[in-house]
Amino acid sequence: MNTPEYPDALIAAEAAPNKVHSVYPEPFASRMKHREKRRLGNAFGLTNFGVNLTRLAPGGISALHHAHSKQDEFIYILEGNPTLQTGEKLVPLSSGMCAGFKAGTGKAHHLINHTDKEVYFLEVGDRSPNDEVTYPDDDLSAREENGVWIFTHKDGSPYS
Repeated sequence: MNTPEYPDALIAAEAAPNKVHSVYPEPFASRMKHREKRRLGNAFGLTNFGVNLTRLAPGGISALHHAHSKQDEFIYILEGNPTLQTGEKLVPLSSGMCAGFKAGTGKAHHLINHTDKEVYFLEVGDRSPNDEVTYPDDDLSAREENGVWIFTHKDGSPYS
């Protein structure tokens, strides 16, 4: 059996960026065009949790405003001044600040780059199976099944 070779270390900014900006269906995927992720955890073959180096260009958002049923998430701001939206609350962030989002609370969150400079942050999340995601601002629901995200309208009908 061949075991994949993983690096001992790498320069995070040189890790390959994702080939696609989002797994969301349209019309949501195009809203991620100002976001670029480098999947650092995958570069090392990590399976229990993911780590991404994410860049938000001006006007970008980290994700749709969302909450996970099973996945805890953590972010650490490396550079820039994004705004954290949690529910209706807006919190200005800066380099060195961090935030965590406990699964199952229903507390929706995402980052918004309202500035004219790029934002860089690390995001860490576990890979709990059978996670479900709610999107309070959009007609979208998601659930993870065997490593694949399935997206539907809130009424359960599929996106075509």
